Amino acid sequence: MNPISIVLIEDHDLTRVGMRMALQQHGNISVVAEAANGTQGLKLVETHKPDIAIVDIGLPDIDGIEITRHIKEQPGEGHTKVLILTLRDNEQIVLAAFGAGADSYCMKDVSSDNLLEAIQVTHEGNSWIDPAIAGVVLQRTRQTVTKNSSNGDIETVTIDAAGPEYNQIIEAYPLTERELEVLQLIVEGCSNAVIAERLFITVGTVKTHVRNILNKLCADDRTQAAVRALRSGLVH
Repeated sequence: MNPISIVLIEDHDLTRVGMRMALQQHGNISVVAEAANGTQGLKLVETHKPDIAIVDIGLPDIDGIEITRHIKEQPGEGHTKVLILTLRDNEQIVLAAFGAGADSYCMKDVSSDNLLEAIQVTHEGNSWIDPAIAGVVLQRTRQTVTKNSSNGDIETVTIDAAGPEYNQIIEAYPLTERELEVLQLIVEGCSNAVIAERLFITVGTVKTHVRNILNKLCADDRTQAAVRALRSGLVH
């Protein structure tokens, strides 16, 4: 299996070097290029077509939100996924990043283990949201659902409302008690490592539960699963 290719776009030299060194210690990840500004970063993404671009949201020339838009506008299937890095959990910035098409979102002080998990989850086509940020997304989702439960449009993430056919799916493929526990912690913004610690199970077991939950809820990622769980009343 080919390693996950990464282009790292970060203007802070120490952060960029430290992150590259941490990632290069893992054989399944390859940092193919790095840039200290958005203009150079976009050229490198175009040249290397990496699996994932790790993008600092506060670059000196082009901000990470605009870079995300450019990357997502590139033609072709299986295009580069975007993992945003930030020092802030400002609601407007978070929502703007997801609105631009960002796949995942990490705080810059993310641990190496969580960063690796975020890269793996993102590479698999799902979204990884830092626990410090998940609350922002889910809180806005809760507010939207409460305010207008009949409206399927959500500012934060485009997800269809839970219709009768979806409720039938839940009835046909009910979640186990353990899966409901894991789902509740996902809604609370917990990472796999935190879920494992709280439930006294291994991270591998958590990943299995998460995979089963996504399948049963017909969800593409953790955020979508959380939103659907809230809408259907599976968790609160």
